[in-house]
Amino acid sequence: MARRKLTARPGPYLLRMQLLRDRVTTPDQYPYALPAVRHLDTLEFHPRVTFFVGENGAGKSTLLEAVAVQCGLNPEGGSRNFNFTTRPSHSKLGDALRLSRALCAPGDSYFLRAESFFNVATDIERLDREFKKSGLGGPPLIDAYGGRSLHEQSHGESFFALFKNRFRANGLYLMDEPEAALSPQRQIEFLALLHEFCKGGSQFVIATHSPIIMAYPDARIYVFGADGIRETSYAQTDHYLLTKAFLNNPQRTLAVLLDESEED
Repeated sequence: MARRKLTARPGPYLLRMQLLRDRVTTPDQYPYALPAVRHLDTLEFHPRVTFFVGENGAGKSTLLEAVAVQCGLNPEGGSRNFNFTTRPSHSKLGDALRLSRALCAPGDSYFLRAESFFNVATDIERLDREFKKSGLGGPPLIDAYGGRSLHEQSHGESFFALFKNRFRANGLYLMDEPEAALSPQRQIEFLALLHEFCKGGSQFVIATHSPIIMAYPDARIYVFGADGIRETSYAQTDHYLLTKAFLNNPQRTLAVLLDESEED
């Protein structure tokens, strides 16, 4: 896989975030009632990669979305230039968050939300049609994604078109379940791209279930659970332990699961 040469810069863009409890007006309601939010005080970002991991419904996407909104990004995904709304559903959590940032600003920023990337692709086509009608000239927006309609590619190919063509050095990238459309092989290839972007000075915050992606070594892993958020090592995540146990003896695991299912 061809790799672009990226120029690094010192320091991260996001340093930490803090929940401002005096701005929480409904602590017994969503999203403030989520354990991850209820117990949140201050969370430190890794200068390269920060992972949010945990079970469905633990609050990973909710908190990541709030960070994206605080960074001026569209809650449904895209760069700062996207402002479409398919269905207003994001929480007001961002209003209660304070982000501490480095003095240097990112040269680029983007929020990938796997569940709504289809809507981003649709908005790209809309914007390009409107720009063409305006007669102003200049390259279409889709050129930044490889020049081929994202709707004319598989879900996984469109994700990789974003990673390979749109992302760059010195960027801040927030990603919600980037593995959703990627095969295991593509996830490994994504790790190589991730490393190149990190060497080029980019910073990532990623919510993921993938034990492949969260294996990236230069990272900080936060587990979202019933007791709030705690930092852990890769080998201590449930994702790693469960996957390792299954792959070490899939027959035994399946036998136990299927026997229990038949009993039920």
